[in-house]
Amino acid sequence: MSLYAIGDLHLSLGGGKAMDVFGGRWENYVEKIIEGFGDLNADDVTVLCGDLSWGMSLEAAREDFKFIGNLPGKKIILKGNHDYWWSTAAKAYKFFEENGIESVSILHNNCYFYGETAICGTRGWFYEEEQGTAHDKKILSRELLRLEASLKAAGEAEKIVFLHYPPKYNKYECPEILDMLEWYGVKRCSFGHIHGAGCACAFEGMHRGCEFHLISADHVKFRPQLVLK
Repeated sequence: MSLYAIGDLHLSLGGGKAMDVFGGRWENYVEKIIEGFGDLNADDVTVLCGDLSWGMSLEAAREDFKFIGNLPGKKIILKGNHDYWWSTAAKAYKFFEENGIESVSILHNNCYFYGETAICGTRGWFYEEEQGTAHDKKILSRELLRLEASLKAAGEAEKIVFLHYPPKYNKYECPEILDMLEWYGVKRCSFGHIHGAGCACAFEGMHRGCEFHLISADHVKFRPQLVLK
């Protein structure tokens, strides 16, 4: 049993916006995802860090979620900025039940335990403070509440955080999220969102006592990254 993470699958099996059009690493990416999950076992857990499907509704994302459900192991998903299908966790779980998708759980105002380690997280938010609008600040405030709810649900357990947006990128930092990670003693944080040439500007490594990892699918060659054994 092992814990993995990957983000930004950007599936479009129902049609409309397949990422193959970008070429390069995205060419035949669905096949690469299948291959990347090939070494996982039924008792493994993979956290999917947002931007799962281009579907504009749950119905439009049906084939994508069936695909995710059939990937090996259990999957824990969180919201990304392109997950337009997202409405409420209750509606998503009802949809999963109606479509026989049994291996997918949702990380949203909660946490999950992998042994003695807590899996925490939320979407996060991304803006330069001097450029942020009142709307940006409102969204960030909500994301901070969700992240803290997740971290509090973990109690005294060791915490690993999964985000969609990076809390540190190039010269930008989100001090509110970084402060919270430090306050709750988070030692590892994985995030997605960054693609292509932007990956060179992504921060990976130790910062304020936390180890950061970029796990967007094209960056990790569509292979889930080992977090814990």
